[in-house]
Amino acid sequence: MERVLKNFLLDLFFPKFCFSCQREGSYLCEDCLATIDILYWCFCLCEKPQRLPEARKCRNCQKKQLNGLYFAASYKNNLVKKIIHRFKYDPYIKELSQPLASLIITHLSLIQKNFPGGNFLLVPVPLSKKKLKRRGFNQSEEIAKELSKNLGIPVSSDALIKEKETSPQMELSKEERAENIKGVFDVNNQEKIRGKKILLVDDVYTTGATMEECARVLKQSGAKEVWGIAVAREE
Repeated sequence: MERVLKNFLLDLFFPKFCFSCQREGSYLCEDCLATIDILYWCFCLCEKPQRLPEARKCRNCQKKQLNGLYFAASYKNNLVKKIIHRFKYDPYIKELSQPLASLIITHLSLIQKNFPGGNFLLVPVPLSKKKLKRRGFNQSEEIAKELSKNLGIPVSSDALIKEKETSPQMELSKEERAENIKGVFDVNNQEKIRGKKILLVDDVYTTGATMEECARVLKQSGAKEVWGIAVAREE
């Protein structure tokens, strides 16, 4: 009851408006959400990805640590880009985890026949302690929590940790990104991930350097498979 009253007062004094059409009631109304092209096919992990019948690696990207990648939309979509930006950058809107997770859920429902079954665990890409303190939340963790509610897959927010501060990836080249992120992640509790299939959650997949390094560390600690899952992919 207290939570319902709190939400009512927040909506009363700080109403939400759709980012696209400015309609009052939510940050992304159902009509505008329906305009986003959700992908119903999968791609390999190459820099110029090939369309594949399922999320897996093609002959050219067999050396990748990730077993495959699921992503709901292209980062070229201006509305998707705008929502992610407001989610990650000041002023942060934590509630945007819900519509962003819904894009992934819709994507997975469209390709459910190609989604591997098994003993899965959702693991968000971690933030450094400094960035987490500044933002107040880990955007990947918030998306993972929403996915967990809808998919019934447990989430472990502390299985993977980031031990070092790094330069912002968006400011670096592909080669610099890979070097920047090398050796900064560690597994906090190997028992949580040993023998599991991991769904590694992030908001945007760009060069794949961050997910690749996370996947490498997770597999070294006993993870059976590591599949990337993101809201959007930037080409």
